Amino acid sequence: MKMVHLFVLFSVWHLTGVFGESVSVTEGDSVTLHTGLTKLMGDDLIKWRFGAENTLITRINVMIKRLDIYDDVLDGRFRDRLKVDHQTASLTITNITTEHAGVYKLQTTSLSKNFSITVYTCLPVPVLIRACSSSSSSSVQYCSVLCSVVNVSAVSLSWYKGNSLLSSISVSDLSISLSLPLEVEYQDKNTYSCVINNTISNQTTLLDINTLCHTREVHASGFETIDPVLRLVVTALMGMAAVAAVVLLVNDIRSTMF
Repeated sequence: MKMVHLFVLFSVWHLTGVFGESVSVTEGDSVTLHTGLTKLMGDDLIKWRFGAENTLITRINVMIKRLDIYDDVLDGRFRDRLKVDHQTASLTITNITTEHAGVYKLQTTSLSKNFSITVYTCLPVPVLIRACSSSSSSSVQYCSVLCSVVNVSAVSLSWYKGNSLLSSISVSDLSISLSLPLEVEYQDKNTYSCVINNTISNQTTLLDINTLCHTREVHASGFETIDPVLRLVVTALMGMAAVAAVVLLVNDIRSTMF
């Protein structure tokens, strides 16, 4: 437990009632929960609590000029991460992680206010892998590309042609790997990009057809010569993508039925 003396005492701007505010941040960022107070009142007792069990994490006793920070609670998940503004009692959580997601409650003599924090993990950069080459009946050669990301949740993975969406796959709560295929002509001059995004951020990888699709010799059979191990990896990724798509489709059907 930390004890810090408060040196600033002023009148308070009174606010009453119960409010709610939702905040979304990326893991590693800092977030400040603003009380709405401008200055502190001489006899005020201000508390910040966290989680369903209302665990006390900070307490300000303005009358005796004392600030207590209980950063050793909950197995020390808040250790060296909590800061309190001496004039407004606003709470800052630094270097935030998914362990700090949840509901924070501000309690004062005149104010009760809830904050809900959602913490998103940092998005990985999509990886593009050339899967195979093929020819249509008109002898037009196509390059199959697989866009993949691993260990993600609450994201969408999409292929774009310029600014137009071509295909997309999404996952909600599960932490899984996602893959999304794309087939393009070798001579295609359009701009293609694979994008992973959540509600607050995104990562984009541009497809360079000349670099990715023209690096290996293509046999008359229509398949490129690639390392057998790499072929197995690509096949596995495409299988995982198919399974993920089926699971998501089944879940959507169930949700509409019930």
